[in-house]
Parts: sequence; structure tokens; C-alpha cells
Amino acid sequence: MGTLSLEAAEMIVQAARAKGRELKLKPLTVAVLDAGGHLKAMAREDGSSTMRPDIAFGKANGAIAMGLGSRALFNRVQEQPYFIHSMTTLARGALVPVPGGVLIRDRGGEIIGAVGITGDSSDNDEACAIVGIEAAGLVPDAG
Repeated sequence: MGTLSLEAAEMIVQAARAKGRELKLKPLTVAVLDAGGHLKAMAREDGSSTMRPDIAFGKANGAIAMGLGSRALFNRVQEQPYFIHSMTTLARGALVPVPGGVLIRDRGGEIIGAVGITGDSSDNDEACAIVGIEAAGLVPDAG
């Protein structure tokens, strides 16, 4: 079973933030969780609003908890809103079903964590997460 190192988590945060600055995005908050849903690394850029850490955590946590990138959760909420609402309740609110939560897979395809990013549009958040995961030599799965 693969694990997500602190070094890889920090690399994901740095690369995702760098991509956000390159694209001139609004201030980002990046949360990286391991496969057990535990926080490995987080950064909230200057100017980010106070709820951003909770949103970033919720995007990543939802991906880990459901085994799906948050884009897939977003699509599922369109089809089964009561199911996703129930899952959000069970997750004590820490499930945010919009793009920006991306699973981290090792080269063998095993889920070893997830990244949640918030601050700009959901599509831009997701793009930065993908860049960060790839920079760490890992495989992104946005759903």
C-alpha cells in the first residue's frame, strides 16, 4: 500500500500555488489529505476568506470519503441530490461536491490521498490541483 509523504504533500501545495500565481488567480487555499482523510499539508494564501480552509478540506475529504474526484460528485449531485445531501450530513458537512477535489493516485493506481483547492472558479481550482499532483510525480483523478 502506497503512502503520501509530507514532502510530496508540500510539493503539491507549492506547485498548485505557483500555478495559481502564474494564471493570476484569486488567492487559493490548498489542503492535502492522506488516504485516511488526515491533513498532511495546508496553505491559505494572503487575502483568502476565513471559510476557505474548510471548503478546501471538504473538497478533498469528499473525494477520499467517496472514492471519487469532486467533479464526479458534482455530476452525481445533479442526478441524486438526496444521496449526496445524506453523504454530506454523514460527513458532518465536510463534503463539498464541486470541482476542485482531486484524488491522488500512485503509479499503480492506488488512492493515496486527495487535494482540495478553493479560491477561484472550481475549474481553475481543479486545474491547479492537477498541476500540483503531477509535479509530485503522482497521478491526479478529478473524476
